[in-house]
Amino acid sequence: MALNHESTIREWQQALEQGTATSRELTLLFLKRIAQYDKQGVAVNAISEINPDALHIAEALDRERAEKGSRGPLHGIPVLIKDNISTGDQMHTTAGSLALAEAYASADSFVAARLREAGAVILGKTNLTEWANFISDHMTNGYSSRGGQVLNPYGPGLFDVGGSSSGSAAAIASGFAVVAVGTETSGSILHPSVRNSLVGIKPTVGLVSRRGIIPISTSQDTAGPMARTVEDAAILLGALVGVDERDPVTGKSAGLAHTDYRPFLDENGLKGARIGVIRSRYLHRCDEEEKSLYEAAIAQLKQAGATVIDSVTIPTENTDWGPHVLLHEFKSGVNAYLQTLPAAYPIRTLADVIAFNREHEEQALRFGQVLLERANATSGTLTEADYLNQRVFDLEMSREKGIDAVLQEHQLDCLLFPGSEGYGIAARAGYPSVAVPAGYTTDGKPFGIMFTGTAFAEPALIRLAYAYEQATRLRVPPVLGDGN
Repeated sequence: MALNHESTIREWQQALEQGTATSRELTLLFLKRIAQYDKQGVAVNAISEINPDALHIAEALDRERAEKGSRGPLHGIPVLIKDNISTGDQMHTTAGSLALAEAYASADSFVAARLREAGAVILGKTNLTEWANFISDHMTNGYSSRGGQVLNPYGPGLFDVGGSSSGSAAAIASGFAVVAVGTETSGSILHPSVRNSLVGIKPTVGLVSRRGIIPISTSQDTAGPMARTVEDAAILLGALVGVDERDPVTGKSAGLAHTDYRPFLDENGLKGARIGVIRSRYLHRCDEEEKSLYEAAIAQLKQAGATVIDSVTIPTENTDWGPHVLLHEFKSGVNAYLQTLPAAYPIRTLADVIAFNREHEEQALRFGQVLLERANATSGTLTEADYLNQRVFDLEMSREKGIDAVLQEHQLDCLLFPGSEGYGIAARAGYPSVAVPAGYTTDGKPFGIMFTGTAFAEPALIRLAYAYEQATRLRVPPVLGDGN
């Protein structure tokens, strides 16, 4: 089979090992495709910056492979990362904000360092919904004042691209790299993955270090893989995990993380699984075609050997969740991150960001900045009673009285949601989810399903998602103008 922009990590590694392809050639393939479709033609606008050293890195990795052998499955593989993940190189780290348009991070994030250690070629950074969609209460998904609007390659200007990891999703759907890293606070990996017919893994909070990622919430933030196949997503996840002495949350993952999730890829993994199907309030958000696709997915799970417990409900799913946690943690986290920038950079606090945006209102405030202003009105010390009470409430209602309660009541391996609905309760719990393609409406709009489990249930969720993917093989790539 001829290799192309749709080929998987395993396929490329076979070619690299056999000497029928080089990492340099692979990197050039993606650079050419980005040139063809990102800022011209369809103009997906998924890429915010290209790594000027990408080809040099690829050539060095080719030489290393020839002399010493491969480091592992990501050796020489081009990867894109979201533009809120710091790199200590010639690329900016901006969160899509004009206020940070000239900001260079002082060092690699833990995620970037892990990718380099694995031998990946960090090809560039992807556009995103500005400040990971925490600037305005009505911002269009995929828009940033620095990067402009990301388009969904399945329906440019027609279908929602999803957010906030919009560029990571659109780029991988468009074939601009093999895999990408997104970040999520509440839905920001899962939502755009569903919208762009991708596999997205939102890990348990603590599995992947948050160090060097422009934050929203200490409680909920995590990075995670976005890929065209479950296997590729599993490979990328294994490269990202690890205990980071400078991020206390990763201490929870000691003994629970796996540096290789491929052993959990079982095409018969649905046999004997117990899956709780969520309908209730979440299905009401789907149109009739999406509901039909959800029913077809449920039927396929049964056919593949799963025991489906239908119409289970999360006891706390109708909870009126408050906004206090994100509003308070955003100021604390952003102020701390900005202090890590080189001392000469003038933006040092959230208040500085707000002032910059006001001074450049026409360019920077197309959708306003009400969330920045509300966050800045908090103390930044996390001492307010409404924050502390909300944090305790969120944990109890999302975990013990929420997801864990329904999993235990029905002895379930996971919950199944239509699309990415339900990401909010899992986000508050810090629990993992895996989104996987589940077909298309008659007008070509992608649809997906989402498997959600308890803390550190990634192996089980990957097993179930892989078995479903292999049984259905529903994903088809978008057509970008010339049939490619």
